[in-house]
Amino acid sequence: MTGSAPPPDTTAGVLTPADNKTPGLGKPGAAGTAEFAVQLDAFKTRVDVINIDGVARTKNDILDPLVRPLFEAHNFEDVVLRAHTVRRRLEELGAFKTINVFIDTSRGQNATSDGLEVTYSVVETRRVVGGVNTSIGNNNDGSVVLQLKCPNALGRGELFQTEYEYGTKHTTGFQTSFVKPLMPWFWPQPRLTTTVFQQAFDAQWSGYREIDRGLHLDLSFKSRPSIAHSLRWEAIWRDISALTASTAFAVREECGHSLKSSLKHILTWDQRDNAVIPTKGALFRLQQECAGILAGNVGFHKHEVELQLNRPLPLLADIVVQASLRAGIMKPLQKIDSVTCINDRFFVGGPLTLRGFNLYGVGPHSDGNALGATTYWNGGLHVYTPLPFRPGAGGFGDYFRAHLFANAANIGDFAFADDHYKNFNILLSGVRYSVGAGIVLSIGHMARFELNYCLPFGQQPGDRTSAGLQFGLGVSFV
Repeated sequence: MTGSAPPPDTTAGVLTPADNKTPGLGKPGAAGTAEFAVQLDAFKTRVDVINIDGVARTKNDILDPLVRPLFEAHNFEDVVLRAHTVRRRLEELGAFKTINVFIDTSRGQNATSDGLEVTYSVVETRRVVGGVNTSIGNNNDGSVVLQLKCPNALGRGELFQTEYEYGTKHTTGFQTSFVKPLMPWFWPQPRLTTTVFQQAFDAQWSGYREIDRGLHLDLSFKSRPSIAHSLRWEAIWRDISALTASTAFAVREECGHSLKSSLKHILTWDQRDNAVIPTKGALFRLQQECAGILAGNVGFHKHEVELQLNRPLPLLADIVVQASLRAGIMKPLQKIDSVTCINDRFFVGGPLTLRGFNLYGVGPHSDGNALGATTYWNGGLHVYTPLPFRPGAGGFGDYFRAHLFANAANIGDFAFADDHYKNFNILLSGVRYSVGAGIVLSIGHMARFELNYCLPFGQQPGDRTSAGLQFGLGVSFV
């Protein structure tokens, strides 16, 4: 590959293949008389030159490997497909605001008879970008986020950003992160993220306030187009204090400082067309965490799985049936002086998990404070339909859906470590469930609002129900 001298402020480089001796191959076939159908793969061609116009900060050593696959194309169809693949990878680099692709016949002294010239016209992102955004959490809360970003900070797709968050439930926090793409031309597209953060929030359902300070290193990559992996190491110093004078003694026993160092793996296979209100596709997510092996006084291993399937009805494509399931188990680490804390356990209940019950209002309680448990399962069956008579069809009305649902869940602690039959009975005894109907409002791919009329059943002593109208706000629902 050789380079040519570009204009000083508009062109990063002109690339040519290392071997320019491939002869022209064939001519396009004859066309039909009634209808003309073009077979693009019948046009034997090659790429002679690749131009990247509009580059100022981005380095050539990151661009060259990204566009080089174009030189391996042998017909026009292959050129078009590879050109769009390269465009997508340039977008994922995060260095450019706009990218346009132009394909033309090759010109110049070294042009071949069947050669093409591919030009990418790009506009780089600004050096500093800031804004005020809103963030939706999974505790039925929202936050205002002040954000400052430096995209393409070092010219190779790096991202430096800092955020300050202030939200409901006295949530405050800030974080600073640095994201570095590692060999973005390589298929797994590995990406390394380093984050330093502090976050404080009120866990009103359990009567405590938590302040977390720590850092994490995250390596994310893909094993297939729809399968993503995240390998993370976290080190968090956690401070738990009683929220009010009425906080239960069982919660006060959990208060104090703890240091958690954990390794976490998250596998996600997502084929849904929309993460908020999907109309088709499936989701599988497996999350595994092991704390206390390397350092810290918190020790446990935790496993959590999520399944979701969405199918439109065969004759009524506007009606979507969804089935979902979540389950998790946590076991203390058999290590001297290791502990588990209330904020490590599982909680169930509320408009995002088990409708018709208060937020985390299911399971062990003490004086009205949720204590959490080490095992749970939570399932749901939903039917989504357009609104009756379709008001606002083709516009704002398309963001609304009518919603029928049935939820079931259970939560508890395994009392018999080696007796699987008794453990199975623990998970099936005392099942809580609810049914209801309502309206769902989708906010793009960000979040959704739910207003449902709920009827809870099977409540156990200590559970806190919320029969009637219930409002939900979040990203991930069961």
